[in-house]
Amino acid sequence: MALQKYLHELTDRGRLVTITEPVSKTYQISSLLKKLEPKPVLFEQVIDSPFQVVGNLFCSKASFAEYFSIQTAEIIPRLITAIDQPRKCEEAPIAPCQEVIDIRPNLENYPILRHFMNDGGNYITSGVVIAKHPIYGHNVSFHRMMQFSDREMAIRVVAHRHFDHYLNDLKEVEVAVCIGVSPNLLIAAGTSVAMGINELEIANALEPLAVVRAKTVDVYIPAEAEFVLEGTVYLDRRHPEGPFVDLTETEDIVRYEPVFEVKTITHRKEAIWQALLSGGLEHKMLMGMPREATIFKEVNKVVKCLDVYLNPGGCSWLHAIVKIEKRKEDDGKKAIQAAFTGHRSCKHVFIVDDDIDIYNPQEVEWAMATRFQADRDLVIIGKEPGSSLDPSAQPETYLTTKVGFDLTKPLVAQGKSFAKVRYPEIDDTKIVKDYLPK
Repeated sequence: MALQKYLHELTDRGRLVTITEPVSKTYQISSLLKKLEPKPVLFEQVIDSPFQVVGNLFCSKASFAEYFSIQTAEIIPRLITAIDQPRKCEEAPIAPCQEVIDIRPNLENYPILRHFMNDGGNYITSGVVIAKHPIYGHNVSFHRMMQFSDREMAIRVVAHRHFDHYLNDLKEVEVAVCIGVSPNLLIAAGTSVAMGINELEIANALEPLAVVRAKTVDVYIPAEAEFVLEGTVYLDRRHPEGPFVDLTETEDIVRYEPVFEVKTITHRKEAIWQALLSGGLEHKMLMGMPREATIFKEVNKVVKCLDVYLNPGGCSWLHAIVKIEKRKEDDGKKAIQAAFTGHRSCKHVFIVDDDIDIYNPQEVEWAMATRFQADRDLVIIGKEPGSSLDPSAQPETYLTTKVGFDLTKPLVAQGKSFAKVRYPEIDDTKIVKDYLPK
């Protein structure tokens, strides 16, 4: 579904907050997005830019599930199916993303936000970068980009990832940076798959995605995107990138990163710029959800896995809550090891029974309070490579102590029952009608 069609649906449901007063792309929009989180917000008037801005569209797994008309627990199986069975995209006869072609773009005219007071510059955070390699084909991934001139940006490239391999191999890589795309492509761009697998086809397996060839670079792009920035990333041209606030809501360091030179921008006639609040709930969801699928697959190799949640309290990256159907006493510990295999950046893993709602932090904490004994249920793995996003990890090596918490109840209780008693249900309508004051 195109972004603007989805915004119309949100409006019809009364779910979209619309800001009609003029706002600045410098600090004001990011501040309002945070204040109004998790509500989707549309900014109709942006100072010094003709384009509207929207953000906070998918701040929870429930919002993604609602978009796809499925239950929250169905997201991971659906994503796994799309990864395992990608589908070739159809080429669109027309491309709304190319209604306007700007061959002399000035980035100052676009609502590229400055999010925080100490930022190194204005940042694109929602850009889905599409690149192509003569052997491996298309690659789709997220990269933050800091503007430092009216045509140039410093692009954060994480070492040893697919795009880094493309860049080191080719030295110059033509790219299309797509902004304002549907959530199937947002999710696919966040997946970690083998090199050579086209994430556009994963997105198409989640929901039909029509593509078109970009105007000036040799890649296919989503036809329904709002904006497409076309240009070249240069390995040997470097510029300072940062400081910038990352997923953990802490400030990342300054690095010398490759330069992205923007040569053409295409967009819809009434295009809307999609903002992604760095460190916000939407950022966390897009980072964490794809890793839930890899944890789910690994845990299912050793025990029956029912669901996985990389919760926002753990930055949707460093903590994983895993629900299993326990059949043997050591299933919890097996699940802990498998979860760390499925997401190597994870720091703490919590395994719970099938009667615990993993999306309710009080229930998870209740399981720890009533079912956990440290001398029996704590698994300390010791120093292993963790996440570069974790400020407590060892500098440069990123070594961290990984810990698993088996919060499952014994299959046979020795004393009191471990079962959580549920309160009797009463119909909500009956409460209002018969019991509450008139």
